[in-house]
Amino acid sequence: MPVLLERPDPSRLLAVPGVRIGVAEAGIRKANRKDLTVFLLDEGTTVGAVFTRNRYAAAPVQVCRDHLAAGQGIRAMVINTGNANAGTGEPGLMDARQTASAVARALGVPHEQVLPFSTGVIMEPMPMERLLAGLPAAMADAATPEGATGAQWLKAAEGIMTTDTLPKAMSCQATVGGKTVTVSGIAKGAGMIRPNMATMLGFMATDAAMSASVMNALALRLADVSFNRVTVDGDTSTNDSFVVMATGQAGNNPVDNLDSPDAAALLAAMTQVAQFLAHAIVRDGEGATKFITVRVEGGRTSDECLKAAYAVAHSPLVKTAFFASDPNLGRILAAVGYAGIDDLDVGKIDLYLGDVHVVRSGGRHPDYREADGQRVMKDAEILVRVGLGRGTAAETVWTCDFSHDYVTINADYRS
Repeated sequence: MPVLLERPDPSRLLAVPGVRIGVAEAGIRKANRKDLTVFLLDEGTTVGAVFTRNRYAAAPVQVCRDHLAAGQGIRAMVINTGNANAGTGEPGLMDARQTASAVARALGVPHEQVLPFSTGVIMEPMPMERLLAGLPAAMADAATPEGATGAQWLKAAEGIMTTDTLPKAMSCQATVGGKTVTVSGIAKGAGMIRPNMATMLGFMATDAAMSASVMNALALRLADVSFNRVTVDGDTSTNDSFVVMATGQAGNNPVDNLDSPDAAALLAAMTQVAQFLAHAIVRDGEGATKFITVRVEGGRTSDECLKAAYAVAHSPLVKTAFFASDPNLGRILAAVGYAGIDDLDVGKIDLYLGDVHVVRSGGRHPDYREADGQRVMKDAEILVRVGLGRGTAAETVWTCDFSHDYVTINADYRS
């Protein structure tokens, strides 16, 4: 049951001029479910992306990197769920290239202008006959009038789901250079979540004009304030990919400097969408019952704040205590202590749970009562705030609890 997360309202999702979307049922792993999605991009669209840092990067990730490096521009993306095409060796690379080539032939463009993506079970051969057989239906869906509507973003969000219980999608608008621009995005993910660049699968498009030279930096900047700050279970996927597209059809002067005033308005809108999607992944974490914000303040550097925040957010002992609404808060102090800050003075540590001051100067606050901690722990949304007492840096990470259902879902994942 997702934590305070609702199914997106299709009427609130906005079309992005220059993007057409098609979704089909190819039966890649299970019958009668949306599992094959194509994004068709008008010529002139600029694209940036960041990918997993897992050394066992999936075949589609490797092919995407190669195609983006070719510098020919991107005209399409194809995404399948049910099979990750990871840990599949040279045959997997051939399958990813064949997928891109099939879409390229249908569009009459070079195969380097198509990016393939996959998500699902690792180390299983891709059922290429089913994928290729499903492509014409996905392409035809994109060619219909509905393919260019906001509602199609919801279908795409459904089409990339694996263990997600709800699709994840959001749109917003901003004014850039006197022009109204639209931003829409989707993401998928619920388990194997500790992105080390971006996220599971995330796709965001805008009709703003943006120089190709800033797109990769834009994708990384967005990831670093959203997907790179979430964790469900501490596992970095083999397939993590986050792609940002700018079709240039809003009519603004192209943004070529991410620190310009025009870029600030666009970044604010895109950050809003990216953070919503990242939070939605945590809220829909496998078996999650609570959404937890871990904020570490008073560090010397952002890096050490993140070390402490992730130590707390990854700790199974901390996460199971939150599931049980058990204010066994010494577990949080222990996690901060082993986070890897070698010269940490624990005598300066402060800990707050919601509005409750639990630890002062490294020890239990004299006014702290366990009943107060338990009151906060019963909430569906919880703020954990740690003060390191050694500087001015601060960082925030979002996570969830661990319930019995997390084990059940992952024990049965291939069933």
